[in-house]
Amino acid sequence: MTSFGILVINPGSTSTKIALFNGTEKLFEEDIIHAEDELRGFGDIASQLSFRMRTLVQALKERAVEPSKLAAVCVRGGLMRPVKSGVYRVTEDMVEDVRNSKNIWGREHASSLGPLMGLQMSKEYGIPVFTADPVTVDEMDDIARISGVPEIKRRSLLHALNIKERVRRGAHELGVKVAETNFIAVHMGGGTTVAAIRRGRIADVNNALLGQGPFSVQRAGALPTGDLLDVAYSGKYSKPELQRKLVYKSGMAGYLGTGDVREVERRIDAGDGTAALILSAMAYQVSKEIGGSAAALSGNVAAIILTGGVAFSERVTGMIKESVSFIAPVLVYPGQAEMEALAWYAEAALSGKERILPYGQD
Repeated sequence: MTSFGILVINPGSTSTKIALFNGTEKLFEEDIIHAEDELRGFGDIASQLSFRMRTLVQALKERAVEPSKLAAVCVRGGLMRPVKSGVYRVTEDMVEDVRNSKNIWGREHASSLGPLMGLQMSKEYGIPVFTADPVTVDEMDDIARISGVPEIKRRSLLHALNIKERVRRGAHELGVKVAETNFIAVHMGGGTTVAAIRRGRIADVNNALLGQGPFSVQRAGALPTGDLLDVAYSGKYSKPELQRKLVYKSGMAGYLGTGDVREVERRIDAGDGTAALILSAMAYQVSKEIGGSAAALSGNVAAIILTGGVAFSERVTGMIKESVSFIAPVLVYPGQAEMEALAWYAEAALSGKERILPYGQD
């Protein structure tokens, strides 16, 4: 086994990020941008596969990377069935599940292209292909699944890949073992994940796509039920239109017309009181959710970790620190390390440091 040549693939809604690693050392990273009119003609996410593969192969050719000589590929996992945290081989069953994500989750997501692209590369080039910590990682306590309505079960849908990587980093910096320590990890981006992590396991977490929790840059978060019913039955929105509004056009963007925290901060600096109120409210709601996670961990928290794109804002992280630092020290790791995390998992799988988990088995 050689550690050279781990290709990481992370598909997004309008781009495909790729990176090549020598073990865990990044050799290059590239963001392949796809024009919206190029993507508009595809009926669903899965139908983009051939197009995405052509752009990927072209990018590798330009970098003089021969796919058949790679040690492994590791792809971002999509909306597959709920799984344990860890590393998996991409299989036909997994690909079938992400193709049918609308039946499992009621929606689709561009990250589901990861397993599709990975399986095709495995077949064409005969190389091992992995995925790890997809958004459907589910380790929740049974008590955390109870919603209050028997027909509705709380579900785990979160930024698991970045959350788990940041917890490993935090544990390393604190000189503690993940499996023996409790953390609260917060990923703040288009959506916000607040996870109560008990000895390495995500014991409780909000649904970061369309569920409970704080409002975020784009997401509505938890809402007053009666008022939401009024909106749903107002006749103004179809179900898909209302879903899109709650997922992509609510939160900070809904109030201020922008999803760019830097733009909001410029407005605040220019004296915009409404912008200041909304940004403060977003930090306030995140802080409240952190407090709830602390209660779920009985107050036994080694550190609170803030990460994601919004964590670049010292204004936001400062407000959260002021509210929650009485619980535990606050560590700030801005941005995300999904590419590095996927490479780490692939290297660990190849070297035997991480067990490759069977997909679809409890």
